Amino acid sequence: MAANYTAADIKSLRESTGAGMMDVKKALDEAEGDLAKATDILRVKGLKGVTKREGRSASNGLVRAHVDGGVGTLVEVNCETDFVAKNPKFGELADQLLAQAVAVEAADAEALLASELDGKTVKDIVDDANAGLGEKIEIRRVARVEGDQVVSYLHKTMPDLPAQIGVLVATTGGDQQVARDIAMHVAAFAPTVLNRDEIDSTTVENERRIAEETAREEGKPEQALPKIIEGRVNGFFKENVLLDQAFAKDAKKSVGQVAKEAGAEVTGFARFKVGV
Repeated sequence: MAANYTAADIKSLRESTGAGMMDVKKALDEAEGDLAKATDILRVKGLKGVTKREGRSASNGLVRAHVDGGVGTLVEVNCETDFVAKNPKFGELADQLLAQAVAVEAADAEALLASELDGKTVKDIVDDANAGLGEKIEIRRVARVEGDQVVSYLHKTMPDLPAQIGVLVATTGGDQQVARDIAMHVAAFAPTVLNRDEIDSTTVENERRIAEETAREEGKPEQALPKIIEGRVNGFFKENVLLDQAFAKDAKKSVGQVAKEAGAEVTGFARFKVGV
């Protein structure tokens, strides 16, 4: 029996659903060329696979950022393969999710997923994408950073993939250039906190204990222990605390010093790296 649909129908259905060529043809055959029915068939077939994909790892994806004045929003959307990560449909979904996060002022993934867009929850929209793209799709993280001035920086780890590292930095004073330089630094050096006060005392004491035990194990002289321990704890701070880190463009200065010299103060930041 001759197919009662055209190449244009196949193209249209592929573009609207993101489904593969063979799946589209089978759906059109089953629906006898009815595009609306074929769309439903693809959706049902895809959603059946959503549950099967729940346990699979979504460690690829992208990061998107939006800044408006003193408010920045960062969204990480994950998928299973880099093939889907560079699919235009996946990129369009990420843009839609970012816009929604901005609109509802979401500060975490839960708030974004629970919000409603065009009569559906964002979770339903992600499930539909999961079905259409044939992979596990998830919103992994959302961050919202506010300050007098916020800048964003997106970094591609591979030239043929979308940005996989995203940074927001909030500053008071200074200019956009120093803020952007600090954002690029954050992308490269992955600090975990802004300042020392954000590291709880239990963690610091544990680092101090490890430093002392290590120094004793190495046979360091007793009188030298306090200085050695302090040096190693400071090393821990320099590794994790943004303001204490050696600045990427001038390792002789800390990020805090660079900001101060530029008349700026860093008041907050967020950093996402896909899958990390």
